[in-house]
Amino acid sequence: MKTFGLLHGPNLDRLGKRETEIYGRMTLADLEARVQEEAKALGVKLDHFQSNHEGELIDQIAKWADAGISGIVINAGALTHTSVALRDAVAGCNLPCVEVHISNVYKREEFRHKSYTAGVCLGVVSGLGVEGYFAALRFLAGLKK
Repeated sequence: MKTFGLLHGPNLDRLGKRETEIYGRMTLADLEARVQEEAKALGVKLDHFQSNHEGELIDQIAKWADAGISGIVINAGALTHTSVALRDAVAGCNLPCVEVHISNVYKREEFRHKSYTAGVCLGVVSGLGVEGYFAALRFLAGLKK
């Protein structure tokens, strides 16, 4: 059975509490439960991890790569727009990755329009809310590997 990682970066643990006009009222636990339901329906396993610390996210990507998981859905939060180190971890993990953003980053501040990780991911889903996670997981689950 395929296993996928669901990686969440800084401040995503605050979903449902911060900037609800942008991110909604769903908590990270609610989001993970909904994506877990989708994984079950697809017949795949899901492992999830969240950290506010860049190095912990990089370490988790390496752990998943070494464990031989099938791919990663990644919402790196603000690190998407700032972290070369995270980009290098994604590029070096040799796993298919899809970047997800709850909000439409292109309707937001200019600095959010540049993603360091997008270029090393198979695709990017932005602005579809929780639906973006489902789309990313369905895409990865459908890959031949």
